[in-house]
Amino acid sequence: MQAKEGGGMDKRYEVYALADRHFYDTPDRLPGAGQETAPLFETARRAVPEGWEAARIGDWLTLTPLGEDGRPVSGPAQGWKIHASATRENAEHIASVVWDYCVPRRIPFKFVPSPHLLHLRNAKYAPRDGSGKFVTVYPDGEEQLHTVLRELGALLEGLDGPYILTDLRWHEGPLYVRYGAFARTFVVDERGSLVPAVRDGEGRLVPDRRTPSFHLPEWVTLPEFLKPHLAARAATTLGELPYRIEKALHFSNGGGVYAGTDTRDGRKVVLKEGRPHAGLAADGADAVARLEREKRALERVAGTGVVPEVRDWFELGGHRFLVMDHVEGRPLNSFFAERHPLITPDPDPEAVAAYTRWALRVHRAVEEAVAAVHARGIVFNDLHVFNIMVTPDEESVHLIDFEAAAPIEEGGRQIVAHPGFFAPPDRTGTDVDRYALACLRLALFLPVTTLFVVDRGKAAHLAEVIARQFPDVPRAFLDEAVAEITRNTSPGAAPVESPSLVEPGDWPHSRDSMVKAILASATPERTDRLFPGDIAQFSDGGGLGLAHGAAGVLYALAATGADRYEEGERWLLARTAPPPPGTPLGLYDGLAGVALVLDRLGHRQRALDLVEAVLRERWQNLSSDLRGGLAGLGLVLGALADTTGEKELAERAAEAAGLLLRRLAEPPAQAPRRRAGLLRGASGPALLLLRQYERTGDRALLDAAGQALRRDLECCVVQKKGGGLEVDEGWRTLPYLGDGSVGVGMVVDDYLACDPRAAEEFAPVREGILRAATSRFYAQPGLFQGRAGMILHLSRTTTPGATGRRLAEQVAGLGWFAMAYQGQLAFPGHQMMRLSMDLATGTAGCLLALGAALDGAPDAHLPFLPPPTRPHERGSASAES
Repeated sequence: MQAKEGGGMDKRYEVYALADRHFYDTPDRLPGAGQETAPLFETARRAVPEGWEAARIGDWLTLTPLGEDGRPVSGPAQGWKIHASATRENAEHIASVVWDYCVPRRIPFKFVPSPHLLHLRNAKYAPRDGSGKFVTVYPDGEEQLHTVLRELGALLEGLDGPYILTDLRWHEGPLYVRYGAFARTFVVDERGSLVPAVRDGEGRLVPDRRTPSFHLPEWVTLPEFLKPHLAARAATTLGELPYRIEKALHFSNGGGVYAGTDTRDGRKVVLKEGRPHAGLAADGADAVARLEREKRALERVAGTGVVPEVRDWFELGGHRFLVMDHVEGRPLNSFFAERHPLITPDPDPEAVAAYTRWALRVHRAVEEAVAAVHARGIVFNDLHVFNIMVTPDEESVHLIDFEAAAPIEEGGRQIVAHPGFFAPPDRTGTDVDRYALACLRLALFLPVTTLFVVDRGKAAHLAEVIARQFPDVPRAFLDEAVAEITRNTSPGAAPVESPSLVEPGDWPHSRDSMVKAILASATPERTDRLFPGDIAQFSDGGGLGLAHGAAGVLYALAATGADRYEEGERWLLARTAPPPPGTPLGLYDGLAGVALVLDRLGHRQRALDLVEAVLRERWQNLSSDLRGGLAGLGLVLGALADTTGEKELAERAAEAAGLLLRRLAEPPAQAPRRRAGLLRGASGPALLLLRQYERTGDRALLDAAGQALRRDLECCVVQKKGGGLEVDEGWRTLPYLGDGSVGVGMVVDDYLACDPRAAEEFAPVREGILRAATSRFYAQPGLFQGRAGMILHLSRTTTPGATGRRLAEQVAGLGWFAMAYQGQLAFPGHQMMRLSMDLATGTAGCLLALGAALDGAPDAHLPFLPPPTRPHERGSASAES
């Protein structure tokens, strides 16, 4: 499936969309979940015991005993830790028992202080590696571990909680154990990323694995008192059940969905698992309760021919399983890649007309299926393109996943939904399904209805775009959808309207408007981030960096000629003195990129201090890539060497290039298993080698750059539809600037500027990338994974035919995503559930791309990728020119 049509939703983003209506934010900032506001657990309101220190770290309240010097007592850096799980009903009691047990014994511990934060940890799409963890206790050694397990286990005996997937369970209570890090220590892993670490048997730092299954490090011996519990964990199997599991279709915090066969008659079945106390919905129902709802709803609509039939219902290992007939067909979302006519530069009018007829027919079939369900007294409550199965003849549909379904007479609100089809809170009963059917009318033609989570008024604009792109769609079909989406059912409510905005192509007015939006969003009073952006900014150091943090936004503002934002610069300086522990080291994810921007803004000494801190780490073990690896670091070192004359920096840049040369000499992994593209593929190393070639004239560097580019191009395929050349990841293809072919194309252009003799070889490649960059539709606006990246490439490439109409179409298409923030022009971030201001996914990246396309300013480009205007001469290029 092509990425232009959008893949599955990344469920992590839903949790970050709860705390603020405009921007992604951490759930601990929800009203009532913060440090000073109710409701907190009563235990979290207790006074800090004398001789203890309390601190809020993310969604944890940590308590640490102090020594006689008033400093936290130094305990072990790693070992066996104890987790306690909890339900909403018993969490207060468990927290109180743990506090009363640990404080007199001076055992450090932490717990989740808010009922709402506990709910989010156990929600359906919460990360499975953190599922169930309510309390963490840090015993000092195996003897105390055993004592605490026995004594605290007895105090908590009989209490329920979600099963903690990463851990080993102690008896039948809520206690679990896992070996791992106590202190915050980091190491570069085998993929070149900075990750939490423990020391192995030889004292070396190695990654602290936190996969959702119990893992015993090979150098650790399982204590004797835990061995029976490991044996008990392994004892649960399918046993004598008459089903053969063949593959897992899906996992969530609530359990798995599996494809299998009924061994009695050979019929294909689907088994759906419900974990007790986990996978919570908004109303608090756990996965078992939701599975029971699904069973009751399916039995009520049985025989309609539009839902799977129930075959079995059983319990195994405390988990519930619903067995249903396998439904033949494909989910509706899977048809977009092969059918949607706008994924080509010049859609064929007949293809557009044929797709229109198909989409209208499918929508009519879905309406009929929903009507059949309503006739049996059931509201589906979760209608979206992933829950609609189109039969092989494409004439009818089945509806699947009824865990949110409810009887019509209950008149309830929606509790689980895909963001692009999520009804407003005032819609209840069958109105919930009617809203989703209206969204489906638009999503079949422009699958970007997630924008309605930010602003339902966007529906009218999308309907206008659809009417222009699909002239055979009946106007009433669209107008009825807009009316349903934007209507307010609350008495006296004002109609939903989107304010008029400046068009992206109206430069410099669009620049000024975007700058105002960005500055209006700034939060210099916060320490975790300055500008709202992608959820990645809430990882270690993410709020600082070039891709998702303050450095990237300040870079885009400077590159497009905006006035300096001195308060923002002061914020970045304050947050890097010193940087937070665990901040990555690279160009786009960490300290190297921050150093580059600070140097550009005139803060050279801080930039050199940050680079010195990077060089004190084992930077040679970084991955090869541009995003966080050697390629990006080497480019920054070379740039700072050019501007400062520091010989050591030049030597380290050359060392980074030398390491990449040696790695390129090794046999590559099989394509498409290896990553390709500008940020994570071989194109990033190629870029460093090109810049080093420009400094030295060493032909070996130029040849190696060509070899690296060819390695990425081996991972590319030509699309049957449209003829675009895209990176093949095995399950999808990508045209984008970050991980797709357009990013490769940017470096290819630079390579040809250095070696024009290769122009004939790369001509078909450049033409294929040009086609990939000029499709009519892309699912997101962002720089690295959306249309803005196409605009940036078209504005700088020397490929014939890139400018003029092609570029103008892409600039106009960016307007499809335009949103308002305080009356100014802004753009949604990744997954489009909230606005973003960062460089990689949001408004700053769109600003940079539009600056390159419409202003022609020499600085409006990505670092180290200025427009290639002519073959470079030896030593002629500075890092930023």
